[in-house]
Amino acid sequence: MILITGGAGFIGSNLLAALDERRAHELVVCDWLGTGDKWRNIARREVAAIVPPEDLLDYIADPEVHTRLDTIFHMGAISATTETDADLIARNNFALSQALWRACAEHDVRLIYASSAATYGDGAQGFDDDASIEALAALRPLNPYGWSKHLFDRWVARCIAGDELSTRPRQWAGLKFFNVYGPNEYHKGSMKSVVAQIHPKLAAGEPARLFRSHHPDYEDGGQLRDFVWVGDCVDVMLWLYDNPEVNGLFNMGTGTARSFADLAGAVFDALGREPAIEFIDTPVEIRDRYQYFTQARMDRLRAAGYGAPFTSLEDGVGAYVRDYLSAEDPYR
Repeated sequence: MILITGGAGFIGSNLLAALDERRAHELVVCDWLGTGDKWRNIARREVAAIVPPEDLLDYIADPEVHTRLDTIFHMGAISATTETDADLIARNNFALSQALWRACAEHDVRLIYASSAATYGDGAQGFDDDASIEALAALRPLNPYGWSKHLFDRWVARCIAGDELSTRPRQWAGLKFFNVYGPNEYHKGSMKSVVAQIHPKLAAGEPARLFRSHHPDYEDGGQLRDFVWVGDCVDVMLWLYDNPEVNGLFNMGTGTARSFADLAGAVFDALGREPAIEFIDTPVEIRDRYQYFTQARMDRLRAAGYGAPFTSLEDGVGAYVRDYLSAEDPYR
């Protein structure tokens, strides 16, 4: 049995699809579906059970479950960087993650969990996925979401530094996801990728509207991000599952920063349009905390043995637009 928290969410449902296509596992989803179309993210999949997050620990404690449970992919979290209720975020993103770690250690279950590039804050300390206690202590996240993910990474580092093997899962790995884009993110509203946000307007013949730069070192549209295709993220998680001897905290990007102008250009190209970009001021409320550059260091994942290439921005955006966003059914 494999359990995916956040299994009806963006990254979780793409992982669910890939595992379902293997036809080798009993798959359990832990998530809230709500009243919108989020359920469509898992509508095509063979799912053994859907467990609400508030019942998750009791579910795992059942001997009929944990004796068959091999791996938990912990993708679930309050992921909105605009969420300001720090108590809510701490309960959902930190305390629940701690409880899952302990349950996995107790029941000999593997744990692969989602961290975030938001743990790097403004990037002043770089983007090196050094999981040592000292290196993690130097990072300064900019919002409660990033802080909660960082808090768990630091807690894990202290657990690993201890001598008791019984205090850790049989396999553990954390992934610091950078700017992920791809199908099944439609329920995320303003937290959707820029590709998903601008596609309807560009498809209707409108220009792309991007944030103007307020930094002297970057031209308008020249702000840089490590954009990563969700299929690459899934491939890495499957590789970790297939290599249970691999443990650690790893960046999940491509290692190559690209501009928002490049991103918009790739959408225009996929739609067969000439680029037309307008620039608007970055909102004042986020201007002082706006990141102008992110780029994952991928050395540690490569050193651990992952050798597959990452999808180029043009190929990933092209596939997303043609196979999903422009399709009658955009779900994977």
